[in-house]
Amino acid sequence: MQSPVIQVHHVCKTFGPLRAVNDLSFEVPEKSCFGFLGPNGAGKTTMMKMLYCRALRDKNNGSTINVFGYDPEKQPLHIKYLSGVVPQEDNLDEELNVIQNLMLFARFYNMPFKKARARAEELLDFLELGEKSTALIRDLSGGMKRRLVIARALLNQPRLLILDEPTTGLDPQVRHVIWDKLRQLKKQGTTLLLTTHYMEEAFALCDTILVLDRGQKVLEGPPKQLLADHIEDYVLELNEAGIDVTDSEAIPAQVRIDAAGPTRRFYCSDIDPLKTVADQLPLGTFFLRQSTLEDVFLKFTGRTLNETQ
Repeated sequence: MQSPVIQVHHVCKTFGPLRAVNDLSFEVPEKSCFGFLGPNGAGKTTMMKMLYCRALRDKNNGSTINVFGYDPEKQPLHIKYLSGVVPQEDNLDEELNVIQNLMLFARFYNMPFKKARARAEELLDFLELGEKSTALIRDLSGGMKRRLVIARALLNQPRLLILDEPTTGLDPQVRHVIWDKLRQLKKQGTTLLLTTHYMEEAFALCDTILVLDRGQKVLEGPPKQLLADHIEDYVLELNEAGIDVTDSEAIPAQVRIDAAGPTRRFYCSDIDPLKTVADQLPLGTFFLRQSTLEDVFLKFTGRTLNETQ
């Protein structure tokens, strides 16, 4: 059993009347990818900030946070030297070029010039930015900027890489490039901790997912296990308003109907009963597919992953 890199027990964080994180506990094993999945405002970023020393947890009995055995409130520098952070915003210096951004950041770690230069060039090649080393930040695409922020976070060869929604707003091709690089980092022994509201991203990268809603843990476990334990295999989505089959006696008994929100969904572990339902519907008014993590989230919260609180 791998030892935990992060240990969080009974952590809360309030902002006035808002409780952004509510009695949250979890552990992150080393050399794994652990993901927070949830809608905007679920508390994902707030929990991240407490881990990398940007926010203080509430003082409540039994509340503890340990990162590599260090408390973020008491030993922040120890954690920062062992971690790399990719924030939501691409906070690069637009007056500098690509390599200058990395060299400037390396000075925070007191890296000798030659070592920093070699490390920067190595990371640019790794993230497929080698040909852009002298390009100005303002001339880079969104995907290139995102990869440069990841390169910057890796300068100090961190044992823990914290990524806050690393692919938000990127096109699918760039997103898959970043996923491939993150998988390579994990194989090399880096522990990954990421937040996302992309169900596909969580399923593709994470060994363990913690589903958050309104600051509370809803579910936790390996993504395939969450699907196997908590949702039927197939779903039929009725996407046309004004069509109602929920009262039809022709719906097989084993079909579960979920009418939460504007879209009605019919779930079943066997696809044939759902085809029976589909036969009652006009073409173009429904979509028959395999279930996903978003269906699991909807079942437990009544809201979609992309819904803002």
